[in-house]
Amino acid sequence: MPQGKKKNLVVGAGISGAAIAERIANILNENVLIIDKNPNIGGVCFDYKDTTGITIQKYGSHIFHTNLEYIWKYINKFTKFNTYMHTVSAIVDSKEVPMPANLNTICDIFSPSFAKKLEDKLIKKYGYNNKISILEFKTKPLFWDKDLDFLANYIYEKLFIHLEEKQWNIRPCDITPALAFKIFIVTNRNNGYFEDKYQGVPKKGYSKLIENMLGNENIKILTGVDFKNIDTQGFDRIFYTGPIDEFFDYKYGVLGYRSAHFELEEENVEYYQKNAVVNYPNNYGFTRIHEFKHYLREKSNKTIIAKEYISDFILGIDNNKNNRSYPILNTKNKKIYKLYKDEAKKLNNVYFLGRLGDFKNYTIDESIKRALEVFNSIKYEAPAPLVSALYEDKQETVKD
Repeated sequence: MPQGKKKNLVVGAGISGAAIAERIANILNENVLIIDKNPNIGGVCFDYKDTTGITIQKYGSHIFHTNLEYIWKYINKFTKFNTYMHTVSAIVDSKEVPMPANLNTICDIFSPSFAKKLEDKLIKKYGYNNKISILEFKTKPLFWDKDLDFLANYIYEKLFIHLEEKQWNIRPCDITPALAFKIFIVTNRNNGYFEDKYQGVPKKGYSKLIENMLGNENIKILTGVDFKNIDTQGFDRIFYTGPIDEFFDYKYGVLGYRSAHFELEEENVEYYQKNAVVNYPNNYGFTRIHEFKHYLREKSNKTIIAKEYISDFILGIDNNKNNRSYPILNTKNKKIYKLYKDEAKKLNNVYFLGRLGDFKNYTIDESIKRALEVFNSIKYEAPAPLVSALYEDKQETVKD
C-alpha cells in the first residue's frame, strides 16, 4: 500500500464491505485493507460459472432491485445490468401459481366460475391494482363475506403458513397479527415479484461487480483471513461487516439466524421450470428450487437447479450447511442486539454495517445505502443526509 495515508481495515468482502472500501479509496484517497475469511470475495452474492457455462449464485438467488435512483446510478458505475424482472411461483395442489397472490393466482387455482366470483367481489370492494391484507377479510364484521373469508383461509393455509414453518420454524400458533398482516392479495394481474423501478442482474455476475468496486490501487484484498488473526494496531478505522456478537465474543449471548444450504443438481433439459424461483410451501423438505439459468439467459442444453433447505444456525459447527443466512428478528434477538449496539457505541473509529454487523435482513440496495450512509458520516464528520456530493468522483465509466 502507498505510505503516508490513513489506513482502514474492512472486515468482509461482500457488497457492504466493497461499497465502504470503494468510497474510502476513491473519494478520500485513503488506504484500505479488506479481508474475508472465505477463499473468495463477494460474500453471499458470490457467483461463478460451472462446467455447463451457467453462472451459479452459490448462496441462492440475488436480484438487484431499488427505487432509489442514486443507488442505481452508483452501482451502474461498476457493471452493466440486464433487464431481468423477477417472478416467483408456488406449487399449490399440484398447480404452479404466481406469488404473491394476485388475480392470476385465483384463476389458476379455482374453477373459472368461482374465480370470476372472487375477482368481482375483490374489485368491487377494493378496486383494481390494490394490495389488501387477508386480515381485512376476517376482521371487518360489517363487511364479512364468506367467499372472501374462504379465500383468506386458503391463501393462509396453502401459500403462507407451511412455508413460514420451513423458513422460520414458526408454528401456526406463534403467528402474530403483525406477521399475518403481511399476507396479502393484489387486485391486478402483474406477476412481478418486486415493484421497484430499477431491477436486474449484473451481466457479468456479482463477483465481477465486486471485483470492479475494489479495483483501486489503494485497496489491498486478503481472502482466507479471519479477523481474529489480524493485528488491528495501526489502523485509523475499522469497518466490520461480520457478526456483531462474534466481534464481542458473544458476551451478551448468540444472535439467532436461520441457515440455508443449497443442493445443486444438473438436469439434461434446457429449462427445468418456468421461473427462476419456484416455492414449495406444502411439499418436500426444501423451501424452493432456484434455476440460475434464467437470470442471465445463458445458453446451454443442460440446466442447474438448487434446492434450498433451511435449518437453525448452530454456533461451533463449521460446514457448508451451517451459516448465518437469515437473521431471526424476534423480541429476544432484538434485545440481545441492542446490548451489542450499545457496546459498539463505546468504541472509537469502529463501524458496524451490513447484514451481520447491523443484524438486519438487508436487500442489496439497502446494504449499499447503509454503507454510503456510514461513509457520509465519516466524510462530513457527522451523520448527514445523503447528497449528490457522495458522487463527486469522476469515475463514471462502466467497467467490464
